[in-house]
Amino acid sequence: MPSTSIEMTSLSAAWAPVVRRPLEADQASAFAPMFKALGDPVRLRLLSMIASAGGGEVCVCDLTGSFKLTGPTISHHLKVLREAGLVDSDRRGTWVYYRLVPAALVLLTGLLDITSAAATN
Repeated sequence: MPSTSIEMTSLSAAWAPVVRRPLEADQASAFAPMFKALGDPVRLRLLSMIASAGGGEVCVCDLTGSFKLTGPTISHHLKVLREAGLVDSDRRGTWVYYRLVPAALVLLTGLLDITSAAATN
């Protein structure tokens, strides 16, 4: 697993939504790769395609046809998502299957949750 997954595990109990208190520098450094990965339209589309795939995973062969990009470019974008800890993958023969890492989205959702601030106001 990428180091971001390890950081996510240690972050899960150590952070609060940004509306409650500012992030520490190490927390911001751990979250930044996830936001950076999602800052690209191709990667955001890939993540949404993986997350909404029936059966919880999708073959890379089913992703590449949706883009006017080469296979290596799609692979690069998937690698960025994987290194950011947003998706995980398994190789089966010649194909790689991708699935969402739900804990990563839970962390990002919690970080941006403004409802906890509204409840205290």
